[in-house]
Amino acid sequence: MKITELKTAVTKLSQNELAKFLEWLDKFQEALWDKQIEEDLKAGKFDPVRRQAKQAFSEGKCLEI
Repeated sequence: MKITELKTAVTKLSQNELAKFLEWLDKFQEALWDKQIEEDLKAGKFDPVRRQAKQAFSEGKCLEI
């Protein structure tokens, strides 16, 4: 299905169907985001930020919450 076909189909949904679709889309997007975060963590993309945060904490520049 092409994006134009998808757009047309969405415009034909009832309000109830649209609400259910949007709920599903939100959950789908959250799952994609979670997967990307996990992949970035495994790849070490957050390592510099983690080191900086640990150093700031050990230097007393922030508090544990």
